[in-house]
Amino acid sequence: MAASAAVGQISSAMMVAMTLVVGFLGAPVLGQQRPPASTPSPARQAPPSSQVSFADVTYASGIDFHLICGGPEKRYIMESMCGGVAVLDYDNDGWMDIFLVNGSTLDDTRSGKCHPGKLYHNNHDGTFTDVSAQAGIKHCGWGFGVAAGDYDNDGWEDLYITYLDGAVLYHNNHDGSFSDVTDKAGVGNAGRWGTSAAFGDYDNDANLDLYVAGYVDLDLNHLPEFGQGPFCTYRGIAVSCGPRGLKGGRDRLYHNNGDGTFTDVTEKLNIDPDSYYGLGVLWLDYDQDGCLDLYVANDSSPSLLYHNDCKGKFTEMGAESGVAYSSDGREQAGMGIDSADYDHDGWPDIAKTNFSDDTNNLYHNDHDGQFTDLQGSTGFGPVSVPFLGFGVKFLDLDNDGWPDIFVANGHVNPQVDQHSFGVTYAEHPLLFRNLRDGKFAEIGLQAGPPLSRRYVARGVATADFLNSGSEDLLVTVLDGSPLLLRNQSARRGHWLRIKAVGKKSNRDGFGARVEVTAGGVKQSAEVRANSSFESASDPRLHFGLGLATLVDSITVRWPSGIVDHIARQAVDQELVIEEGNGVVSRRGPGITGKSDGKTPEMPVR
Repeated sequence: MAASAAVGQISSAMMVAMTLVVGFLGAPVLGQQRPPASTPSPARQAPPSSQVSFADVTYASGIDFHLICGGPEKRYIMESMCGGVAVLDYDNDGWMDIFLVNGSTLDDTRSGKCHPGKLYHNNHDGTFTDVSAQAGIKHCGWGFGVAAGDYDNDGWEDLYITYLDGAVLYHNNHDGSFSDVTDKAGVGNAGRWGTSAAFGDYDNDANLDLYVAGYVDLDLNHLPEFGQGPFCTYRGIAVSCGPRGLKGGRDRLYHNNGDGTFTDVTEKLNIDPDSYYGLGVLWLDYDQDGCLDLYVANDSSPSLLYHNDCKGKFTEMGAESGVAYSSDGREQAGMGIDSADYDHDGWPDIAKTNFSDDTNNLYHNDHDGQFTDLQGSTGFGPVSVPFLGFGVKFLDLDNDGWPDIFVANGHVNPQVDQHSFGVTYAEHPLLFRNLRDGKFAEIGLQAGPPLSRRYVARGVATADFLNSGSEDLLVTVLDGSPLLLRNQSARRGHWLRIKAVGKKSNRDGFGARVEVTAGGVKQSAEVRANSSFESASDPRLHFGLGLATLVDSITVRWPSGIVDHIARQAVDQELVIEEGNGVVSRRGPGITGKSDGKTPEMPVR
């Protein structure tokens, strides 16, 4: 994370070599670095080029939250790493609610002063109500990340929050309140600093297991002195120390026993034996063998890819698979990660953010267990060099059916503002439009005033908060208010949203693979909630459909092995698909009630 993490700085000569050709909306598109491993599917007919636009509706929405994370000088490493946010429907009313994790300060931690996180209920009209007191989520601690998932398969989403000295599991009581069941469940992570966490069923026993990234083994009574040490400077100036030079915190993997308790299987499965500096966590089935694998973005150390052998064991394959290092073989300072099939070849790709003076990664899945970092040829990486990326999310900005990418940026050292380094503490976000030909164009400055402003941003989550068929953004800001960015893009295409409900598989359907064909083009996505940086997003799958006016087919491949095939569905609606039973309900303009899952209930135009 700190200066020492930015190994292999980009030279000025290399920057000149990255000279740009003007692309979509005047944004830079970099020249071809190397050919992709496969040819993207042909671009479908789509709405005319639309102006992507986001509006900051935070104040109007009623969200009143200030993220506390240390002092203004950020003299210690933990003061720069807060910012988790979770989007979940905690009361099962069909509308996405918000939980924001709060941090603390050294003085408040030592004195016991409390800064609990906040839960906001979605009022269905674009506003939110603070229901934190009623919810009972009141743990005192220095918070960082959050995971959302139904760990006990009772149909209600639970929350797991990581702290500087442990973690808390909150069970949903079905009445708007939560109970702390950490001790009973055995997932307290006592004495460990956890960052990102993620639920996923790695052994397909229908119970969500839990992975927690460990960052640094930190003793608040013996903190490294600011600027005093070989890993306590950035470009020659004094900054907070670490993570290099500090003892890493080992990641933990907790197996769900199916009875409300978990077993720590970290040592048994040889997870993170070198105790790297873990920040981003992502469950995905990268080789499509039906078993969830795991990718961990590490700071200042190789990132890890655990291949699941479907027999309860993992083999770390990061270096062999091409996702441990940069495209030229360097260790990087990984922060946030997300996955999507950005080129419609049917395989999940991975985006990863890194420290400044380096490129972000876009790892293309080559279908054979290997990935190729196409950050250069896609245009995703070079533009990121001056920025320090944290949260990252794929989303479809205008429902054209092609995943775009949002990146939240913000430095960790406020001291950079005192020097002419060409980098700043607060940074504007990056927004990458998918050009449908294997390339992306960065259009953030053209996408509305909020994206042209600078923030010290951290976590990112996506959700359709209005259930209107467009994906919004929620971004946390260090020492500030979050950003609720409403998607107001013009000329959006049609859409389909899918909520997966497992029966034989885990109730959330995490790990299910959904394929949607419309207008002759097939899209695919995996069901998950937890990704980005310390955050969780809307678990419902969103598919942009462009000008297609009918969904030809839907296929859901569940972790249990059950496959549901559904034909002819109307566009612009949400489908609830239950494992083995197809579409059991739907919602959209003018649509309510049950369905046989076969006949569209909207006019096909």
